[in-house]
Amino acid sequence: MYDDRPVIIALIFAVIVLVVIVELVRQRKLKEEYSLLWLLTGVALIVLAMSRQLLDIIAAMIGVAYPPSLLFLMAFGFMFIILLHFSTVVSRLSDENKKLAQQIAILRYELRRIEEGDAGAEEGAVE
Repeated sequence: MYDDRPVIIALIFAVIVLVVIVELVRQRKLKEEYSLLWLLTGVALIVLAMSRQLLDIIAAMIGVAYPPSLLFLMAFGFMFIILLHFSTVVSRLSDENKKLAQQIAILRYELRRIEEGDAGAEEGAVE
């Protein structure tokens, strides 16, 4: 038998994560597509924390000696996946920002050339 405190702590943490994620989505501070990974993490932790048999079976299958530590290993794994996902999103957005900045610079340059061409044409017409 093992101590229940880590399981209770993991359960409380998972419930808090779920409540915070739902509230962030409700307030439109977090998009639904990004909340799915967080919600999956919270649900997985709740399921594992509430089912000792499942936790014991999975821990035995992967060789974890103290089953409650599996909860924290799983949480760490999910967080790693989430961080990797957000890193790819940030990289893509960074590339898009760079392309947009280059396009704006080109448009400003072309606009300046057009404005200078109009000003030069008006001066030639006055003379």
